[in-house]
Amino acid sequence: MKNIMLVCNAGMSTSMLVQKMKEAAKTLGNEISIGAVAEADLANHAEGVDVLLLGPQIRFKLDEIKKNYEPKGIKVALIDQVDYGRMNGEKVLNMALAL
Repeated sequence: MKNIMLVCNAGMSTSMLVQKMKEAAKTLGNEISIGAVAEADLANHAEGVDVLLLGPQIRFKLDEIKKNYEPKGIKVALIDQVDYGRMNGEKVLNMALAL
């Protein structure tokens, strides 16, 4: 099972995008776990995660999060601002799965 975690400033603004991604994942038929967490709580929720996707509002943390989590085998990427704003769950899911 692929485990994807979205990370944002407070952990709330990504909840709608998570739902859109879960809807898109159902059509794939793969077991995919998708959640959201505030950046401040990331260390408590990163175990078992395959992909971390950062919301545009914390793009300034990208290098720091990559430095901390990529050596652990966790892929880290920034969610495209347009896809985030449009809540394009399918496109964001496909990006995560391609990493």
